[in-house]
Amino acid sequence: MSVLGKGSRGKIDKECFSLFLNSGFGEFIRAVIVGPLGTPYHDGLFFFDCFFPAKYPAVPPQVHYHSGGLRLNPNLYNSGKVCLSLLGTWHGKNCENWNPAKSTMLQVLVSIQALILNEKPFFNEPGYAESYRADEGQRRSKDYNDNTFVLSLKTMMYTLRKPPKLFEEFVAGHFRLRARNILTACRSYAEGGPVGEVLHNAAQSSRNASVSAKNQKEFQSAVNRMMNTLIAFFTKNGSTDCEEFRSPEIYNITPAAATANLEVFNIENNNITQV
Repeated sequence: MSVLGKGSRGKIDKECFSLFLNSGFGEFIRAVIVGPLGTPYHDGLFFFDCFFPAKYPAVPPQVHYHSGGLRLNPNLYNSGKVCLSLLGTWHGKNCENWNPAKSTMLQVLVSIQALILNEKPFFNEPGYAESYRADEGQRRSKDYNDNTFVLSLKTMMYTLRKPPKLFEEFVAGHFRLRARNILTACRSYAEGGPVGEVLHNAAQSSRNASVSAKNQKEFQSAVNRMMNTLIAFFTKNGSTDCEEFRSPEIYNITPAAATANLEVFNIENNNITQV
């Protein structure tokens, strides 16, 4: 396994972006992107299988996302499709399309991190930036971020449960290192903090007053429930500083019970395919 590059928002930035590649499959590469801070994807792991056709680089690579059956971004389908003009899976301007003379695999992965896994993925949906403006757009974007963060937590759990081959040690080490940061963010969001605005070692921002009380309550309740399941997974993975985050009402949940609880969050074994 080798580090290919680090960057954020299309530039190199070791604080927000990491790429790890395994090139032991010839025309196949498996990559993992660490979700950047300031987004609903922060601290998550997002795996992509990249295939190089015989005509590459005259044609773009083919990229498949490990979705686990979850749709957490308009550009990342639960079928594994990655919608990106650079890959030819979406129509874009000439400068956004694959250029055999200039485009690279690293450019594809940086584009996924910067353009897809961004702060407000709701507006990735074509036409939404024009259709939903001002307060209405921000409200819908906030609701989308809340739902996306819950899906990102589910992605963390199924990744811990069945890490992609050759990345088992990386997955375990990543979540041992970041478990406390993830749970700190969960607690902040459950208390009303805006998703993506709780940076590590930074103060949280206040939530916009226009947020739907019903939606907010449902989101906070979902995060509270999932925190206990996450604690069980993180503890089983070797983290030792998680107990302070446990909700008292279900304090005695075990890793076995947490695994059973995955069914509540619709993470079924048959939705998870590893190669």
